[in-house]
Amino acid sequence: MNYPSNLKYTKDHEWILVEGNSATIGITDFAQHELGDIVFIDINTKGKSMKAEEIFGTVEAVKTVSDLYLPVNGTIIEVNADLESNPDFVNSDPYGKGWMIKMTIDNPSDADQLMSAEAYTSMVG
Repeated sequence: MNYPSNLKYTKDHEWILVEGNSATIGITDFAQHELGDIVFIDINTKGKSMKAEEIFGTVEAVKTVSDLYLPVNGTIIEVNADLESNPDFVNSDPYGKGWMIKMTIDNPSDADQLMSAEAYTSMVG
């Protein structure tokens, strides 16, 4: 499994890349592996201001549907439109083409409370 050290991670298996007061969010390699083949991404929260741990969408795999949780407070400004026709990007490239949303963060230091790659690796075994 791959957990880039430049990202932060949540207990719910989302990753976040913070750049100033902007962030890109997706699900981890572990999460996509556990879900199996992803067939649909449903995110209709663009433009919404949300709190950390609120559900910002769902990911549907062949065997289950799973909620997506926001790692930090902020406003969702973009949804990855490529996932509409290519949800399998989440399986093949979870940290690249498989990103899910971009957002502005209310307080970028909130991400400091999330797990490092090392801590996430320890959590998932």
